[in-house]
Amino acid sequence: MNRVKRLLAPLLCSALLVGSLEAAEQRTLRVYNWFDYITPQTLVDFQKDSQVKLIYDIFDTNEALEAKLLTGNSGYDVVVPSNVFLAKQIEAGVFQPLDRSKLPNWQHLDPKLMKLIEANDPGNKYAVPYMYGTVLIGFNPAKVKAVLGDHAPVDSWDLIFKEENIAKLKQCGVALLDSPSEILPLALQYLGLDPNSGKPDDYKKAEALLLKIRPHVTYFHSSKYMADIANGDICVAVGYSGSFSQAANRALEAKNGVVVDMRLPKEGAPIWFDMLAIPKGAANPEDAYTFINYLLQPKVIAPISDFVGYPNPNKDATELVTPAIRNNPNLYPTEEAMAKLYTLKPLARDAERARTRAWTKIKAGT
Repeated sequence: MNRVKRLLAPLLCSALLVGSLEAAEQRTLRVYNWFDYITPQTLVDFQKDSQVKLIYDIFDTNEALEAKLLTGNSGYDVVVPSNVFLAKQIEAGVFQPLDRSKLPNWQHLDPKLMKLIEANDPGNKYAVPYMYGTVLIGFNPAKVKAVLGDHAPVDSWDLIFKEENIAKLKQCGVALLDSPSEILPLALQYLGLDPNSGKPDDYKKAEALLLKIRPHVTYFHSSKYMADIANGDICVAVGYSGSFSQAANRALEAKNGVVVDMRLPKEGAPIWFDMLAIPKGAANPEDAYTFINYLLQPKVIAPISDFVGYPNPNKDATELVTPAIRNNPNLYPTEEAMAKLYTLKPLARDAERARTRAWTKIKAGT
């Protein structure tokens, strides 16, 4: 009998080892997040803590993510849409409803921010906020001053939408986000129109404004501007608040003499939330919950805010975020500024088509 046990033991161990390896192979989590939007150490630590193999891919526009999601099989277990796109995708039946019993760290989320998010996700049923921010103006103070003088309107959308300003800035380079859902609302607001307008004629007016300044725009891109403004290759960009914080840090680390500053325009701007959600076709929803709950820990999310330069919605993490970020009014808006910020909403089909047509013409410059 003992001999039989001795003979069987190696076989049993081998079988258990194979089973464990197969289980490990099955525990693969696929995450699709924005470009440069997490610390590399966070990913290392998560894999060490969870023993889950992580495949982490990046995108740089909501449109790119939505194209994958609407196929019905994105291939990912966790994705990070912005709140407006989340609302459309919820309507399309893209996501699984959340099981909050698997997210004990939900308690750390700020109830005031969660209430705002309900405009796009009623009852906070489908997604967990990751980071939030605004669209604003980033600039190189020295180069802008050289072109426009001491009184350049860096705190106003006049810097971009007044042709006499952007025409001069062309010589040092101007970049805009490649995102119709974010740039066209800015133009609408600047014209005194509803940034969430459902009127196709309003998009023609916004199109006319953007076509007027189009010859002076160096390029449209939703991530390239970060490196270019840090390197001094462009002097102005319309982009995401935290991206300019990152660019400023990159320039400082490179010791290249470039200074990157930012301003939240006095007229107001969109406020947005990037959300963690689990697609219906997720192959590994259990570890998706593990990953999301991991990110909800204050000690985990605070260093990510430090790295990416964006505020997070975790009320218990704020005091852990570096003062340079949490005390910067261009990143953490004042109450006065908050009153002028607006959330974006999904458009009806005819308005969406009008916006898409307008953007195609703007990009082409015709």
